[in-house]
Amino acid sequence: MTLEDYQAFTRTTAIFPADRALEYLGLGLASEAGEVAGVLKKWIRDGTDDETLKAKLEAELGDVCWYLAELCNATGLDLAAVFAANMRKLSDRQQRGVIAGSGDDR
Repeated sequence: MTLEDYQAFTRTTAIFPADRALEYLGLGLASEAGEVAGVLKKWIRDGTDDETLKAKLEAELGDVCWYLAELCNATGLDLAAVFAANMRKLSDRQQRGVIAGSGDDR
């Protein structure tokens, strides 16, 4: 499967008001990222075994991916291009020795 395949697939499972797509998808992405944080918090607190942790993270990270792909669809962005741009940005920061810094414009 490619990122293009996944992005096309998410379109077939998307049900939300088209006129509120950006709000819906942005809030959904934030909500699912919060669920990832919740899984990790409970792992710290309860000492969940590694296999259970992996299963829960896989499910929640999958939901994060869905919202990310749909947000790309709603804004006309190509998911693979977003990933490639991020790789270029991080590689550039790494080469310039500023990957450990803070701020967007470094």
